[in-house]
Amino acid sequence: MSTIGPGAASPAGAAAQPSLNVVAQYIKDLSFENPRAPDSLRQRDKAPTINVNVNVLPKPRGPGEYEVSLKLEAKALYGDEVLFAVDLTYGGVFRINNVPEQHVHPFVMIECPRILFPFARQIIADATGSGGFLPLLIEPIDFVSLYQQYVQRVAQQAQQQQATPAN
Repeated sequence: MSTIGPGAASPAGAAAQPSLNVVAQYIKDLSFENPRAPDSLRQRDKAPTINVNVNVLPKPRGPGEYEVSLKLEAKALYGDEVLFAVDLTYGGVFRINNVPEQHVHPFVMIECPRILFPFARQIIADATGSGGFLPLLIEPIDFVSLYQQYVQRVAQQAQQQQATPAN
């Protein structure tokens, strides 16, 4: 178990500091497809197009405890041909203490996947490398930006629902 933040090490009478404990990390689901092997492994005259999708799925487990799943989907295409597809759901259970309620959601959606990402990235690299390709090293992800996009989408959906008259 690891901890971020001073947590229990606060002096007597001082306000407790926010802390984040990693209770567990694990692969929930992993799939690697190499549908055209061994033909997909031959040298190409140009690099394939690689599409990567990222999703963060939080789930409360009890007071101050959250399961966070980081879902990464990557697909390499050469024209219309799928060279490989890898899907990973990498999870973690986190215990969050002394974080004000209004900050818990962004904390869970930003800090928890930030901790999970390097491990998930390595699993993707290992899977693609073991599949006969160069290891796919996914670029670092800006989880703050992803969270801001999520907040904007939710706000737009709420505005659309308010603008739509009820039948």
